[in-house]
Amino acid sequence: MSKILFPAEWAPQSGIQLTWPHEDTDWAPQLDEAVDCFLRIAREIIKHELLLIVAPDEEVVRKQFGEGTDFSRIRFRNMPTNDTWARDHGGISVYEDGKPLVLDFVFNGWGLKYPANYDNLITRQLLRSDAFAPEIDGLSLPPFVLEGGSIDTDGQGTLLTTEECLTAVNRNDYLSREQIEFHLKEMLGIDRVLWLEHGFLMGDDTNSHVDMLARFCNEDSIAYVKCEERDDPHFDQLQAMERQLQGFTRKDGQPYRLFALPLPAAVHDEQGYRLPASYANFLILNGAVLVPTYGVPQDEAALSILKEAFPGREVTGVNCRTLIRQHGSLHCVTMQYPEGFIL
Repeated sequence: MSKILFPAEWAPQSGIQLTWPHEDTDWAPQLDEAVDCFLRIAREIIKHELLLIVAPDEEVVRKQFGEGTDFSRIRFRNMPTNDTWARDHGGISVYEDGKPLVLDFVFNGWGLKYPANYDNLITRQLLRSDAFAPEIDGLSLPPFVLEGGSIDTDGQGTLLTTEECLTAVNRNDYLSREQIEFHLKEMLGIDRVLWLEHGFLMGDDTNSHVDMLARFCNEDSIAYVKCEERDDPHFDQLQAMERQLQGFTRKDGQPYRLFALPLPAAVHDEQGYRLPASYANFLILNGAVLVPTYGVPQDEAALSILKEAFPGREVTGVNCRTLIRQHGSLHCVTMQYPEGFIL
């Protein structure tokens, strides 16, 4: 029987995927702002590792970067796309008996909420276009919907996820929670699942992706969103999530070290709807952590807490206020590939 390893995000990486905004995405009304945000993220990434950009037109993106860009650090692949959320339509990287493997799960627009006919094909097209190292295989799985933002791993066989998302209607609702857990263990090589049964963010249309709520920082610690204002609509659910996290234990039976991240001050769109700002949506890179900021008073406190959670890594804030206007943030638009996957 083959052995599968699902590496943690802090494992050495070869590169990060961004799927670039363009005029045929939902970013059209604020395309210039979106491109500026993606450029900020991209320039931070290439300081540390390679960047794989998926876009309909490479030349347009090159012009947006402008002169002085080190394009030797960037790999382009041209293909049609619906949107920009690489975390959810990107391939999920594992090792099978030590051999790199890209898993291509179904992406159906977060439970058929949005068109995904192009985005669901991105990973298989990347495999066919030699975007990855020659020895890397791809595996299209039986119809099973799984978004990268809905799962987080410690790289030691433990998976953190939310019941709200994985059992949601129009994903895998024909399966029970127990059946879903069985499939996750089979496909990702994990041996236990920590299910969060509470927690949500207003404006999040993913059915509570875990990467907006709670994340492993290493094998022993978890950073999570904490709400302390009793009159905030998130208070009861995030307090219940905190209690559940406090009850989780590592494989050795010891409790996790928990880092409580502040809930950012409310940010609203033009119609007055609250947007899903979260500091848990950070991205781990080689030697660094990129943290979304939102131009609110809690930004500095969040950066300070994550510096404590990631000693020895450079912690950098990136203004992502634009991203939450489309209901996601920094981690949501990126997907990491471990060492040796991108050359």
